[in-house]
Amino acid sequence: MTQLLPAFDPRLVPIVADEDDEMLQPAQAQRLTATGLRALFACPPVWTPELRREPKFADRAPADAAVLLPLVMREELTLILTQRTAHLSTHSGQIALPGGRIDPEDADATAAALREAHEEIGLAPERVEVLGTLPVYVTGTSFSVTPVVGLVQPGFELVPNPHEVDDVFEVPLAYLMNPLHHRRHALAFEGVVRQWYSMPYQDGDRERFIWGATAGMLRNFYRLLSA
Repeated sequence: MTQLLPAFDPRLVPIVADEDDEMLQPAQAQRLTATGLRALFACPPVWTPELRREPKFADRAPADAAVLLPLVMREELTLILTQRTAHLSTHSGQIALPGGRIDPEDADATAAALREAHEEIGLAPERVEVLGTLPVYVTGTSFSVTPVVGLVQPGFELVPNPHEVDDVFEVPLAYLMNPLHHRRHALAFEGVVRQWYSMPYQDGDRERFIWGATAGMLRNFYRLLSA
């Protein structure tokens, strides 16, 4: 039986130094624009995702899910992220991309990501220009997640669902796509060493600690943009 991880503060888990990571360069500036992303997804480069599957740490039935990477077309592209409420059964309190389970009524992962983003934060699907998807990412809680990348027209007014979302905020895409801001952590438990990335972001006087599956999918996005 898979053992549940003990409660821990991910901020306090040791950072693992990696010489290869120190040699990485930020994603190409031209790809951090709406025009550059459209061209990239229209003709994707050959690339390999860095992270595909987390070590399993919860005994639950596998489920298909989808998340949206909503990139707001401001002067500088920003990514909308959410802070999940503390009472949710999985990934409570964590920073996340809007999304959730794929329902039988959803035509595909893209439809599910758009529906969930609308239900969670009130982002209207007609404001999203879907560019494409990233490879499936399997979480330690057995969700097979398809990340859907989309450009968002500014001028929206978000209405977070208070049952699921404590807060909504934006982070510059250039910040997230710079490996200088990526930290690798390692935690040993039950003979298994679990590693993940974090991307702490100082939002005014508040630190937004982006880590785990969300950071893993963003790391894969970085690998695509830097291919």
